[in-house]
Amino acid sequence: MAALRRLHLARRSPDERTALAGEAAADAAEADLLAVAAQRAERNGAAGSATGTGPAVTTEKAEKAREAEKAARARKAPSEDHTPTPGDARAAAFFDCDNTILRGAAMFYLGVGLYRRRFFTRRDVARFVWQQAWFRLHGSEDPAHIADAQDTALGLVAGKRTAELEQICEEIFEEVIADKVWPGTRALVQMHLDAGQRVWLVTAAPQEIARIIARRLGMTGALATVAETSDGEYTGRLVGGLLHGPAKAAAVQALARREQLDLSRCAAFSDSANDIPMLSLVGHPYVVNPDASLRRHARTHGWRVRDFRTGRKAAKVGLPAAAGLGVAAGATAAALAVHRRRRTA
Repeated sequence: MAALRRLHLARRSPDERTALAGEAAADAAEADLLAVAAQRAERNGAAGSATGTGPAVTTEKAEKAREAEKAARARKAPSEDHTPTPGDARAAAFFDCDNTILRGAAMFYLGVGLYRRRFFTRRDVARFVWQQAWFRLHGSEDPAHIADAQDTALGLVAGKRTAELEQICEEIFEEVIADKVWPGTRALVQMHLDAGQRVWLVTAAPQEIARIIARRLGMTGALATVAETSDGEYTGRLVGGLLHGPAKAAAVQALARREQLDLSRCAAFSDSANDIPMLSLVGHPYVVNPDASLRRHARTHGWRVRDFRTGRKAAKVGLPAAAGLGVAAGATAAALAVHRRRRTA
């Protein structure tokens, strides 16, 4: 697989690039699991050998994490949801991220956080805000905006240390993303965890932010877009390609082969028609906060629909994530308001 990735992507067909992105995501997810297992074993070994060191120091962040976990366990998923079979080793659940688990887009929140740390210019922020506005207005991703965000992000992180970005992602989760999780979807995640199932985040967002979201929600791991690195620095290229649309389905299939999952016994959750390939793979597809196209598809195929938004129009046009970004964000929000008035006039 490593040799396959080194082939020039420009010579690959779209199907081959999709397969490469899926395999890259599955490889990275598998490597994360091994790293987590090694860290856990190391901690357990250290705890077993330590004596007379006094009580462990409980940090404020750790205490908050425990409180959030208790609150999540107290929530109940809707009674009419598919109830996963406890202890089914061949079943798993796959959750999209943007507008399914989070209100808004993880990539946008990451972009804002990087801007505040002087990674981006005001012009870059204005573009990110407009992409988020489009997402909130139309309820789905625009491929051109996704490609633009990808190119911008890759160019700006080229040459940066991976450890630095990972630390920033941790900080951004605490500052912004933790408060953007839909409680209803969080309850669905917990339902599958309580059944002893593996639960995976599947997203086009970068692996660095995806794995943190997954870990903080207690999920097994994340299938996400993988950036190429060399000697601990980003090269400005992707491994395989963006994990979006059919590439998500390819990643789920690749992981299912490795984990010996029976996809007919698995569940998947998404808000976007772009994820119909992934949803169609599993025996229990759900649509969460769906865009119009996915809602129609779900109605036609009898898929379960969960909408945790308090009002569809408010969810579409609200821009709380853009607050505090200064003149660029304000101008973009104003442009969006004018655009909407013209559409409804």
